[in-house]
Formats: sequence, structure tokens, C-alpha cells
Amino acid sequence: MINPSSEPGGVCRLLASLLYGLESHMNTPEDSAFVLDMLMGNTLHLLIKVYDRLQKYKAQRPAPLLDRTQGLAQDLAEELRGGVTGPETTELLHLLSKPHVQAFLSVHDMVAQKEFDPRLPPLPPLPDYDEKEEDSIKIVCLVKNQEPLGATIKRDESTGAIVVARVMRGGAADRSGLLHEGDKLKEVNGVPMEDKNPEEIIPIMAQSEGAVTFKVIPGTNEEPETIDTKIFVRALFDYDPQADPAIPCKDAGLEFWRGDVLQIVSQEDDTWWQARRHSDAKLRAGLIPSRQLQERRVTLQRPEVLFHPPRVSKGFENNMEDDVDYGALSGIHIAGLRRSFRLSRKDNTSHQVRRKMGKGHAVIHVPIYQEVQPHQRKPEEPYRLVLLTGPRGVGVTELKRRLLLSDPEHFSVTVPYTTRERKKQEKEGVEYHFVSKHTFEKDILNQKFLEYGEHKGNYYGMSLDSVRRVIAESKVCLLDVEPHTIATLYSSEFKPYVVFVKPPSIECLRLSRRKAKVLASQNEQTATNIFTEEDFQDMITSAQAMENKYGHLFEKVIINDDLAMAFTELRDELTKIETESHWIPNTWANV
Repeated sequence: MINPSSEPGGVCRLLASLLYGLESHMNTPEDSAFVLDMLMGNTLHLLIKVYDRLQKYKAQRPAPLLDRTQGLAQDLAEELRGGVTGPETTELLHLLSKPHVQAFLSVHDMVAQKEFDPRLPPLPPLPDYDEKEEDSIKIVCLVKNQEPLGATIKRDESTGAIVVARVMRGGAADRSGLLHEGDKLKEVNGVPMEDKNPEEIIPIMAQSEGAVTFKVIPGTNEEPETIDTKIFVRALFDYDPQADPAIPCKDAGLEFWRGDVLQIVSQEDDTWWQARRHSDAKLRAGLIPSRQLQERRVTLQRPEVLFHPPRVSKGFENNMEDDVDYGALSGIHIAGLRRSFRLSRKDNTSHQVRRKMGKGHAVIHVPIYQEVQPHQRKPEEPYRLVLLTGPRGVGVTELKRRLLLSDPEHFSVTVPYTTRERKKQEKEGVEYHFVSKHTFEKDILNQKFLEYGEHKGNYYGMSLDSVRRVIAESKVCLLDVEPHTIATLYSSEFKPYVVFVKPPSIECLRLSRRKAKVLASQNEQTATNIFTEEDFQDMITSAQAMENKYGHLFEKVIINDDLAMAFTELRDELTKIETESHWIPNTWANV
């Protein structure tokens, strides 16, 4: 048997012998041709020649003549610059200065000196520690970049020691896996922690740049079991950690606004959860108040606006008959353009208005977080019900009118019911559904109406069945309603998309609406009401009260400073929920 490494050319002779020995075992000419092409190919033979050459030099045990060629090249360049210049000298100096030549000389020196490992900076000196702590002490070095380290500290009430209170998911401390909840801090960058308060330690870590060295005694829960949750919630309130005096560490807090979707990554602490914004690219989680903590806060605050209804402007005490009838625009009969049941609240008994109230209105409850999940409408699914609400005079009716006129084949409204006599120019099911008083009162008892009222002995009302009829026609049903009606429709059947139209600042109101006509449609021929300063104040006060009490139901808030811009924003949002993925409550998706 030939040893391929024993002599030059051994591998080639071994292949030749292999080819000769396999010839008798070939079943077909194709097999023989394949083996011949593979073993006699140029690429294989070139590799074999290289192998033979390496084996030859290995036997000679070559050693470099110099191990500092970079220094030699520098000395040569210095001599050439000090000597007689000529074309050859200039060319040699140019070659020696080339980057690839410098790199080649550097590699040569590294191989010659056998320095194949990367050069690491020296480790920082270890802090002194007591011999009794030798078995439990741990030195942790973390590199701090622009982000915080991602851990909070507290004083242990029983021992008085400074311990790691929590490690923020996705932060530098969490990614390193070196710091854990319960670890006892002895030193930070050589500064003893025994006599320090947490308030004194936080600036020390905040001011540290680059590597931060901790001397810690591991806690009992060094490697707690962590579960990466996939709970998504929509925040129903604004939160600024810098303004929260109760948060353990303001820098560790997560700022968010009402409507933001948050991923809850840890609920281990009953008081402070860890979360990250769904739209945020940062991996580090932040602290947010838990549901229990924020509910206790809201209960203790008991804001006055939640318990007192807003005052209604006297400037909107229009004639009832004008308020509940309809207009025809551009030949299109559009029912419900006016806010049909937003009746005047005069201090007399001529207008007896009743409204169907949803369950739970007797108890004031302000939700904190709403669990949500992504949803995208399928082609065969019905469109979501669109609810528009806002204070009087803010422009809800006009926005609905513009939506209807922009695409009457796609958007539609409900046809209300009434017990009054049908006029000559009216058609059943166009302006109204005309029913008897007995039938209307029976439907009231069966809770078929969302809103209803009585005026001059006649009933007017909007029923749930009329909403279902519009949805069954594969159209987007538009309703402008009072906020209390939203709860009745807030279900998986309708999946309402609630838009709150909010007034701008009072200065903008004075500028844009001082001379605006309070008309329900362009064809309205009734007297014009002018906005007063009291109307502006009532509009803002009413909007604030609506937000405080019903804001958790609003999925979109539009500030109507400019009607054209507000309409464009609303139309774009409605297009998104029809074509793109968006968030809906879990209770709607699990039905």
C-alpha cells in the first residue's frame, strides 16, 4: 500500500492504482467513463499538485527569514527618500505605499510570528472581595451604548442590600444573560453600594460610558423561567413615565398614547408590566402600569366629568319637524342626514325624549387596556359598521353627507321608523318606514330600537333591523349617534369602527365657525343659527366629557379644524380598514 504522504507524487500513483483496480467492477461503459472523468479531471490533479508541493515544504520545515517585514519596508522607504531620486526609486516607493502591499506584509508578519488569534484588550482589574464571598461573587461587565442597561434596582427591606428588582425584556442586561432579578449589587464601576440609596446609584449608572462593571452576589432566582407572551392590547389612556411619581425608574418607563397597540411581554409583577409598542423597532421593553394599578388610580381620582352630563347649547334648539325630516341631494334620497334624534333639551315637557340604553350604563367603568388581535376583512365578509359621534356643531353630519355623496353605491344609511302620517311626496322605505303606534310601542318593549323619541304625539326611531338590512346589502352603513348608543352596537355582529369628531381649539373655532350656518343640508331652507361664544365653549366642554366617559370606544379621533382635510382623513381611514390588516378586540374574533 502506498502512503500518499511518504513521497512526492504518491497521490497520483494512488489514484492510478485505484482506477486500475476498479476497472473490473464497472458494470456499464457509462460508469467507467464517469469514474475516469472524475479521477482524471484537471481540477482534481491541480489540487493534488498543490497537496504534493505542501507536503514537500512540510518535510523541509521552512522558517521565515524575517518576521518584521513591515519594519524593513519602512526602513527601506526612509533610505530611498534620503538618497538619489530617480524613476526606479519613485516607482519602488509608490509600490511600497500601496494598501495591498502593506496588507500583504502585515499578513506575512502575523504568520511568521504565529499570531493567529485576535488581539483582545486586557481585562479590567478585578475588584477586591472578601474571602468568605469567594464562592458566590460574580463579576459582570456590560457594554453600555445609547440605550439604558435595561434593569431596575431596589433596596431589600429585610437585609438593606441593593438588589436587581427586574430585568427589562430585550434590554442589554437581558440579552447578556448575566444579570438576574434578585442579584445583590456590591459595587458598580468600583463604587461600593453598601451605603448608597437607589436614587444615588441610578445617576452613577446613567453617567457611565462604555463598559459598566458590576460586582454582584447571585440571587436565588438566577435563571427564572421566562415566557415570551403574545398578548397585544390597545391602550385606552395616555401615559408619560416622566410625570409618574410612582414608577420605579422613569428611564425604564414606556411612553404611549391612547390608541397605541402594545405587546405585553411580562406580567410577572402585579403592579408594573413590561411592554413594547407594536410599531416600535426597539427590542427593549419598558415599564407600564398594570391593569390593576391603573384601575385603582382611576377609581381614586373619580374625575368629575365622568359623573356630570355636559350642558347643551341653546343655540341648537331647532324645530323638531325640521330636525327629524330628510333632504334630497342631487336627486339621491339620503335618509338620516340630520342628527335625527339629537333633540333639543329645553326645560319644558313638550319634547319627551326616550333612548334605549345599553347594558352597564348604570355603572361608571373606565377600561384601561383592551386585548386585541390583527384582523383583515375577507371578500365575503360584511363591512364594518361605521359610527360617527361628536358634540353638536362639530361637523359629524356634514362628514357623513360627504361620504354618502362620494360613493352612494358603497356607503348607505338606515331608514328610520315613524308613526306620523306619510306625506304625498314621500315613499315607504325611502324617507321613513311608516308603522302604526301599536307596532312602534311593541318594538320598544322588544328593545328593537337603538334610539327613539316622541314629538307632537308621533314616535320617531332607528331600529337594529334597519342597520342589519344595510349591512346585508354589502354596503358600509354610516350612523351618526350619541355616544351612549355605541355600547349597544359594540359587538362581534357589527364590529363597529367608531370615529370621534373632535373640535379644534377655541381660537380655531372662532376663526372658522363664527359665521358658519348651522344647516343639516345644502337644501335646508330654515332659519340660520349663528355660533356664539357660549356655543364654542359648550362644544369643547361636551367633547371633553365624551372623551372622558366613552373614549375607550373611540378607534379613531379626527380633529375637524378644516372640513376638507377631515373628510380626506376619514375616507382614507375607512379605506384602510376595508383593505389592510388592523386590530379588533379579541372578543370579536373568537366568536
